[in-house]
Amino acid sequence: MTILSTDTALVLFSGGQDSTTCLAWALQHYARVETIGFDYGQRHAIELAVRPGVLAKLRALNPDWDTRLGEDHMIDLSLISKISDTALTSNVAIEMQENGLPNTFVPGRNLMFMTVAATVAYRRGLNVLVGGMCETDFSGYPDCRDDTMKALQVALNLGMATRLKVETPLMWIDKAQTWELAEQEGGAALVDLIRFDTHTCYLGERGEAHAWGHGCGTCPACALRARGYAQYVAR
Repeated sequence: MTILSTDTALVLFSGGQDSTTCLAWALQHYARVETIGFDYGQRHAIELAVRPGVLAKLRALNPDWDTRLGEDHMIDLSLISKISDTALTSNVAIEMQENGLPNTFVPGRNLMFMTVAATVAYRRGLNVLVGGMCETDFSGYPDCRDDTMKALQVALNLGMATRLKVETPLMWIDKAQTWELAEQEGGAALVDLIRFDTHTCYLGERGEAHAWGHGCGTCPACALRARGYAQYVAR
């Protein structure tokens, strides 16, 4: 039986594979959990449409989770799309840039997400921020790195006179292990929920259902998810 922490958590929840896995992890560890999502003018806004259904199914999956899962906060951060020019906020081809980063990188996005989440957590009396950042199986985004999250935790606590903790359960695991973590926290039912109800595809395609879930099958997000699922089922 899991011993719950007395800490309370706010999970950055997009409606995708990683954030859903992190939410299940948080529900297994904390007695009170709330969620926060961001509308930043993302090209794959379908993730915002699937969020309520995923939350409802998570509640139905486990009565204890239903009891622990509190309010969901949706924040308008559309200014991000107005000040950035990326493949996640504009209808342009996904490609590498001269700086070595893919043009799916949205500068400052995670920094802004965490800052806004910390502000909401302060108001709601929550003392842990949970995010799905990972630097093991990722696209090289600098705002997903462990050093970035540690530095941000220090800055947020200095700036708000708090003792917030930033937790990143996926930081040092690959996508196959992310599928395994989902199974560990919620069994086969959670794995299936993530496969068919969450959304990760950068292009926002929700048509064909592959073994690993819905998506175009070729964008970097789909490629990571598909490869990880294939490795997971082969183990």
